Amino acid sequence: MRILHTEWSDGLGGQEKRVLAEAAGLSQQGHYTAIACRGHARIKEEAVKLGIDVHVVPMKKPYDIVSIIKLAKLFREYKIDIVNTHSGVDSWIGGLASKIAKVPVLVRTRHLNIPLRKSLLNFIHYLPDVYITCGNNMRNNLVASCGFRADKVVSIPTGVGMEFFDVTRTPQAKLKYGLNMDSVVITNAGILRSVKGHEITLRAVKPVLQSIPHARFLIVGDGPLRGALEKLAEELGISRYVIFTGFIEDIPEIYSFTDVAVLSSWSEGLPQSLLQAMAAGVPVVATNVGGVPEVVTDQKTGILVEPGDYEGLAKGIIRILNNPEEPALLTKNAKNIVLSEHSLNQMLSKIEELYSCLLNKEKAGR
Repeated sequence: MRILHTEWSDGLGGQEKRVLAEAAGLSQQGHYTAIACRGHARIKEEAVKLGIDVHVVPMKKPYDIVSIIKLAKLFREYKIDIVNTHSGVDSWIGGLASKIAKVPVLVRTRHLNIPLRKSLLNFIHYLPDVYITCGNNMRNNLVASCGFRADKVVSIPTGVGMEFFDVTRTPQAKLKYGLNMDSVVITNAGILRSVKGHEITLRAVKPVLQSIPHARFLIVGDGPLRGALEKLAEELGISRYVIFTGFIEDIPEIYSFTDVAVLSSWSEGLPQSLLQAMAAGVPVVATNVGGVPEVVTDQKTGILVEPGDYEGLAKGIIRILNNPEEPALLTKNAKNIVLSEHSLNQMLSKIEELYSCLLNKEKAGR
């Protein structure tokens, strides 16, 4: 198959990493894969590192005629079988271009657990042959709340690479990040956007320190809110206990010395950082939003707290750190569920099967 992904986003969070994983994985399976993105997008340089073909398209706005024409020409030239769009702007541009170029199959992946309303003004929502969601909760919302046909929405959760299942505890790696060897490390990994609720993690710092003075917090990732979050840490008087690492390539190393991983998001699909921590054997405390309860069962595979409840988040962290027997049970159960249901190979297999089925169905209908 000849597959091209479009991605408007200029960041490098879970969504963009999933696009890269899909393209690289199916390329290794023998399919042609490519990515169309904006020139300054971070996904561009990462795709080049992976040997994936990259096509630069301006994608300035949904009705960017120049980009639509350029993409349509690209689809024809490369004889693309399947176009998979991922963000709002590129779904307009890529969707329209795919119809102009008569691409056999159009797929749209929804990474955010936000309603997608169908209307005549948003006719682009009617164009895809199928929607892929990153979890069952997202799928159910599109079907039950947004009016999409059940047979046109498929849940394929993001898969975790095997490198996360083989993480070995490496306490000395703490020193690379300005930590002491005796520091107890709580990590929140994810792009610094408002939906991720990092301010809730920061407000949990003081309550945790009251019980565990040698606790230290790592905020792993970069994004538009970094400056505001650093300022908030100063206002809360916790800057000396919080380290903003910026973007980190080697996330498995971070989890090799992390004692608790936290997710304090206001909304989620099924976050990669959470699955990766669970695969790495790190106990998790996460907010009860979106697809999170699909993998975190309270007190069985992790601890769930309500969004915005920084005191509850702190209590969950303290509970894990003060009860040495509980983490072993949580992490064993968590690792099993990720390995059995959310590996990268499973994701790629499901996507390949879906693409093949759609393409064969289209050919049979000609």
